[in-house]
Amino acid sequence: MPPARAKRTAFFGGQRLVYPEPRRADPFEAECHSKKVRIALYLALAAIFLAALCLPRSAHTDQPSYDTVGAIEGEDVSVQGPLSIEVVQGRTRTILRSGSDVRVNSGQARIDLVEGGQIAVCGPAHLSVLKSVNLLTVALDTGTIHARIDRHPTLTIYTAQIQAKPIAIGDAPQDTLVGFDQTGAMCIRADSGAVRVEQQLTAQTIVVPQSGEVLIINGQLESLRSGVTHCSCELQLAKTLTATPPQSEVSRLPTSEEMQEANRQASKAPEAPPAPSKPAAKEAPVYQVFMPPLSYDASAKVQRDNFDPQLIVQVRRVRVRPTLIFQGSVKDEPAVAKNAPPAASPKTPETTPPPSQQAQQKNPQSNNSIIARIRAFFRSLFS
Repeated sequence: MPPARAKRTAFFGGQRLVYPEPRRADPFEAECHSKKVRIALYLALAAIFLAALCLPRSAHTDQPSYDTVGAIEGEDVSVQGPLSIEVVQGRTRTILRSGSDVRVNSGQARIDLVEGGQIAVCGPAHLSVLKSVNLLTVALDTGTIHARIDRHPTLTIYTAQIQAKPIAIGDAPQDTLVGFDQTGAMCIRADSGAVRVEQQLTAQTIVVPQSGEVLIINGQLESLRSGVTHCSCELQLAKTLTATPPQSEVSRLPTSEEMQEANRQASKAPEAPPAPSKPAAKEAPVYQVFMPPLSYDASAKVQRDNFDPQLIVQVRRVRVRPTLIFQGSVKDEPAVAKNAPPAASPKTPETTPPPSQQAQQKNPQSNNSIIARIRAFFRSLFS
């Protein structure tokens, strides 16, 4: 079929097709088209720039991703597997990522989690970390770890046979110690919050209460012992306070006006009152109750009391005062000397008074009373 734009013309009894010549572009139209292309390119670049500025902070490359565990610091530490290196204030830091294998040959190492918690690793220790969003898993082979987490991430510690998962109580932080002692027994301590312990082969579960310590031998919960364990791993909190740069000061001698003003202020300053004496602290006994670990069976309708009440121990802590010992001698009360009666004077011959005087001496009170009555009678008559 001939093109639609072809023209038919007759030439000596025949037909031929005549095609129009190609249209030449107008210089003015070509310039306008190039301007439109440039404007569209500028608009596209501006849109890309605005989109980069409006991206959320989590989308930037300098922010920790979902599989970043945290920075590790220690004296003798080796890390294998996924990791990243960053330089902060001239110091090189190793950032653990999901799948990192950590080996602490000696001493202690500290992992500062991106969510704000900390994990202390006491060597010699060997462990691996796995993370997915807010779930952190620590596979502990040897050594002891001491974790302190506020809310996130959710920590789970796995060993060859035991699974330990800290449980928060209210808004309190989770402070848990899990590790192996020199004999190979596993020790678990819940300083803050509780710890759910599960035997992976038999699916037995117990809960270690707050401030409780248990010792598991050969990975069997039947051989569980409660009490003080031999595992220790102190958690050293990192200091986030930045040191203030030193400031230069120039000293000079004070002038006479400044010295007079200082003396005037010192004379006007009131004397500080004496500090009140602190009251003596009351020494009261402290009671502490130690109970065996309690178990919970989700499939049972009624929970069994599978612990012996005789294992509950109540400890009373008091301060024993020293025994008072007196040294010396105790004497009786000195006897008081009695006054001796005076010596009797030699008897002298007495003269016998007349009988009238003897009667007056015998009844002086009666005579006085009769005379007084007679006087009073006569006075009443003449008054």
